Amino acid sequence: MNPLLLALGSMFLQQTCVALGRALPAVIAPAIITDLAIDAVWVGVYFGLAAAAALVAQLGCGSFIVRYGAMRVNQISLVMVAAGTALATLGTPAMLVLSALVCGSGGAVSTPASSHLLGRVAAPGYLPLVFSIKQTAVPAGLLLAGVFGPLMTQWRDWRFTMLACAALCVAFAAILHPLCRTFDTDRVPTQGFRVSDFRTTLAAVLATPELRALSFACLAFNGLQSVMTAYFVVYLTTIGYTPVAAGFVFSVAMAVAVPGRIVWGWLGSTRVGPRTMMAGLALGMAASGVGLALSGPDWPTLAVGLTACAMSATALSWHGILLAETARAAPEGMRGAVTGGVLSFGQVGALSLPIVYSGLLDATGRYGIGFFVCGLPAALIGAHLLRRPRARVT
Repeated sequence: MNPLLLALGSMFLQQTCVALGRALPAVIAPAIITDLAIDAVWVGVYFGLAAAAALVAQLGCGSFIVRYGAMRVNQISLVMVAAGTALATLGTPAMLVLSALVCGSGGAVSTPASSHLLGRVAAPGYLPLVFSIKQTAVPAGLLLAGVFGPLMTQWRDWRFTMLACAALCVAFAAILHPLCRTFDTDRVPTQGFRVSDFRTTLAAVLATPELRALSFACLAFNGLQSVMTAYFVVYLTTIGYTPVAAGFVFSVAMAVAVPGRIVWGWLGSTRVGPRTMMAGLALGMAASGVGLALSGPDWPTLAVGLTACAMSATALSWHGILLAETARAAPEGMRGAVTGGVLSFGQVGALSLPIVYSGLLDATGRYGIGFFVCGLPAALIGAHLLRRPRARVT
């Protein structure tokens, strides 16, 4: 079988499982909130903790990818997501915190590892398209969570749903095992891990203007994506939707991101410069945030759904372009580490913006204001990317 197709297919399915596990707590949050008698504000806290763990994991994962191999690290990622998902079913505050930390750190290393692998087997000119196809796994996982999460929870309960997801992750980790011998031929068993690796990775990202710009874009984009993922279903249930209906609207919106990522990747590979493409997506997601902020119980389902689809087509569809540009700009042999460094800024956004949203929700009791405020960083990034870089004076 063609190595690129085998690598792309395996990474797609692996990332689908990871996305499913990471999104499930948000999609079935109404059931968890009711059963455990906790406030909806804690949804943001859970995802904030997961993002904090992901930030550390992505900054430090480069040495582990080199030492153990990208495919092996993807196996480890699946097992950690499974463990974190299972821990949540214990339902105590301590176990929920531990679940967020294990799930967040385990799922976070998946993208740097897959970038390291696909960067080796894909032609440089087609990296935006290849990365975009692989990243469609994220909305695919969210779609599965939106469709099956509420249905399985209604059929049994939320704990059964979480444990079923954990079992799926473990099963696919076992399926990936034979591929380690095929794709981990570049690993360096003598590679060590040092605390200074965090500083080295961060310095490599911040020292390069192009990577620095991508990092701040990732912060704004990933933060808004996390807000959308964490709060959209809960928000719909507060304006009259049943959990199953809210999950369906969420799934339809997530489905839009699948072709969206591929189309943006194709355009970024052939027709439009990546900087211009990211600027358009940034302004689009900011406008969608305004739309969600204005929505309410009097809006027809079609209008709410179209606004959510616009958010999905932008805030959940930028990954392939940004990751491909990161891989292109990374020093040779540092794709995994530099990708982790850029994505760690995204985790800063995923940590801070849901907490900002939670604070606004707690202070105002309104869900809409958070969508508006959390879209502002994307608007600023979009305006910045539209400016032409200044020519150097010699």
